[in-house]
Amino acid sequence: MPLYLTYPSWIHPEIIPGFFPRWYGLMYIIAFAITYWLFNWQVKKSGQVVVKDTVANFFFAGLAGLIIGARLFATLLYDRSGIYWSQPWLIFWPFSPDGKFTGFVGMSYHGALLGIGVGMAIYARYKKINFLNWGDMLAVSFPLGYTFGRLGNFINGELWGRVTTVPWGMIFPHATPVPVSEPWVKSVMQQTGVTDVIHTSLGDMVNLPRHPSQLYEAMGEGILLWLILWFIVRPRIPFRGFAIGVYLIGYGLVRFILEYFRTPDQGLDFPIMFDPVRDTSQIHIYLLNFTTGQILCAIEVVVGILFLIIFSKLDKRQKAQEKAREVSKKSRSR
Repeated sequence: MPLYLTYPSWIHPEIIPGFFPRWYGLMYIIAFAITYWLFNWQVKKSGQVVVKDTVANFFFAGLAGLIIGARLFATLLYDRSGIYWSQPWLIFWPFSPDGKFTGFVGMSYHGALLGIGVGMAIYARYKKINFLNWGDMLAVSFPLGYTFGRLGNFINGELWGRVTTVPWGMIFPHATPVPVSEPWVKSVMQQTGVTDVIHTSLGDMVNLPRHPSQLYEAMGEGILLWLILWFIVRPRIPFRGFAIGVYLIGYGLVRFILEYFRTPDQGLDFPIMFDPVRDTSQIHIYLLNFTTGQILCAIEVVVGILFLIIFSKLDKRQKAQEKAREVSKKSRSR
């Protein structure tokens, strides 16, 4: 009996096979709608008087920043072909070389996060909105929407994990096959019961089961983080900006751990290596070798900690100033 799962054959990237609209794009629309609804609910519950369309424009400013930041990071940092450095106009060109509309293929979470922050901060400053207050409401809403983004990755059959022998390991149809001649590959085949060999000019290859890391991330970075932020952090925010810092720390830590189960980005592998790779297998996890995603997550955690320190001090300073003004006001009234 095979000890692995096969990627469902009935799942297709297109909503209607053969037509352009894709589940991935729909998942992002759902993510945007959920985040918007949760955020808007908090604004109304807080009793804030908001000019019509202000919340919508705040989100669209973030969406513009998301697209710019996500594309810049994905094309200039993660892509190793160099084509976007030599032809930068292709970064925001949503067509394939043959003129077919493809949309923006390739988005980076960390670039999107930075873009959202910049876009919304600029709009908040323009409209004289307290960005930390609105940022907290966004931070506790965002992870639930993010869940659907990772489901979109799963439906696309992309961002698969490392080779595994766990019973829920899944064979993704577009995953990179590995040579059957490798001893570790034969061992995995024996343990999992994989027998489908691909005959190529380079020799016999096989597609092995991999961690469904997209689903791990949907659960960890999405649902789990949202539950913590929404039900534990949101009711107990001690100062403005607190939820922003907790979100950055929480996401960074969860993603850092789950990166160990993802296949490193092609061409990037491990930019930081303290544990020399002793073999070429894709199944071993080297705890002291860090991917680009882990490096960015570590930076995100540090930024989150700094934000908590800075925002806490700003809150104490503001309260001290308000107290001083009250004392001054009472002394003058006497």
